[in-house]
Amino acid sequence: MRNSNHHITIRQHHSLREHNTFGLDVVARQFIDYHSVEGLVEVLSALRGRGEPMLHIGGGSNLLFTGDFEGSVLHSNIKFVDYVSRDSREIVVRVGAGVVWDDFCAEMARNNYYGSENLSHIPGEVGASAIQNIGAYGVEINSIIQQVETIEVSTGKPRVFGVAECEYAYRDSIFKNRLQGQYIVTAVVYRLSTVPVVHLDYGPLQQLRPCEPVPTAQEIRNAVIAIRQSKLPEPAELGSAGSFFKNPVVQVAVFRQLAADCDDVPHYVINEDTVKIPAAWLIDQCGWKGKSHGGAAVYDKQPLILVNRDHATPADIMELAMLIKQSVQEKFNITLEPEVNYI
Repeated sequence: MRNSNHHITIRQHHSLREHNTFGLDVVARQFIDYHSVEGLVEVLSALRGRGEPMLHIGGGSNLLFTGDFEGSVLHSNIKFVDYVSRDSREIVVRVGAGVVWDDFCAEMARNNYYGSENLSHIPGEVGASAIQNIGAYGVEINSIIQQVETIEVSTGKPRVFGVAECEYAYRDSIFKNRLQGQYIVTAVVYRLSTVPVVHLDYGPLQQLRPCEPVPTAQEIRNAVIAIRQSKLPEPAELGSAGSFFKNPVVQVAVFRQLAADCDDVPHYVINEDTVKIPAAWLIDQCGWKGKSHGGAAVYDKQPLILVNRDHATPADIMELAMLIKQSVQEKFNITLEPEVNYI
């Protein structure tokens, strides 16, 4: 594999400690950084047909490595922010998959472009954010995505997915299920608003609603960052992968039974048939906040976060997650599903 023309960097037996936000010291047999679409196509061509495992990662913020990776780990360094078009109400921005997501949010907020500010301070990179359909404080990223540019792994051919083709759902997309592992994101095209369009109905952001004039994108971003920092650990200080479990969506009958047994169950009505219940509340009710298992622990400020408190092994984290899941199942008959991807 050449590594001159397209700026490809290849490292053998490379530690992934800096490439997963849990900070687990696992090793990839081969780690490949590429800086262009052409470089990615070249890498895929060289790896194709070898019959060995291949994994593409972003910032490693939604991953739990269960051990060393006996194959090739690919990482994008495609980094650009191109302003494609603008009219009186909207701006279209095309962003390389290797751009740090929060760097993009910061630039949009500085320019007072609305749409990404509620998603500020989420770790990871642009490509992965479009795969995960990241969401926070009443906004999901699919609301600002126009299209997703990809390369097909099996052929090296480009394919552009319109937002409808991405089959976005809660923390889900076609890239996480039906087409998992078949396409690699190289760029994402976003459509943001140049006039105030704000989402302030979620939790502490409601305090901004009475503001006149309407808060700027930067003011909302600042508030979001303050909220996140108050209850979420910084991965550089305490390894975690953010929210470990998805908030379960249950049938109304299940919620009514729960509400009959427990006072003031927090919930969010999805539609007339289903209700979303915070996984953090369920875990807290089972008494897990602050508890440890081996080197892993439940974060004492937010029970939805599992942390690497003391040189945790992958097994420590997996076992802790399993124990929590069992507790919630036994107490509430609700099954928690991980938001984190096990590798």
